[in-house]
Amino acid sequence: MILEESHLYHIYNQGNNRQKIFFSHDNYLFFLKKIKLHILRTYTRAINKQENRSGSRFKTHTKAECINEINGITPTFCNTYNEAEITRPISENEYPQICFNYIHANPLNAKLVQKSEDWEFSSYRDYCGLRNGKLINRIRTRSFGLQLDSGSR
Repeated sequence: MILEESHLYHIYNQGNNRQKIFFSHDNYLFFLKKIKLHILRTYTRAINKQENRSGSRFKTHTKAECINEINGITPTFCNTYNEAEITRPISENEYPQICFNYIHANPLNAKLVQKSEDWEFSSYRDYCGLRNGKLINRIRTRSFGLQLDSGSR
């Protein structure tokens, strides 16, 4: 995966066969530590040992979608995100904010928490000043004009 410095990315993956990835609070913390070092395999080995399992924890490929230079954005993603009726094409300028809102609303939409800032493992808490996380770049997101969606609080 090649990431260019001048771009903004949404990096994501799912559990293999949609299986559970995290089994405890410490699993999340360990994963974030490994992400910071750009290593995913060591997390899989550690969890498999902990859970006395084998095999892949994640789908085959982690994806990185460049969200500030994209082609062919359709309303489908946006309608899935906020269930709004968007019938016009989405511009490149709007898409980063839509993704930013989508990512931060995920724990709320999954009913894991009552408020977005309650999900400890989201960068939402860093962006609203409740924590000083090291996995985000506030200056970079501000340069794209991205702001937290007040509707997810």
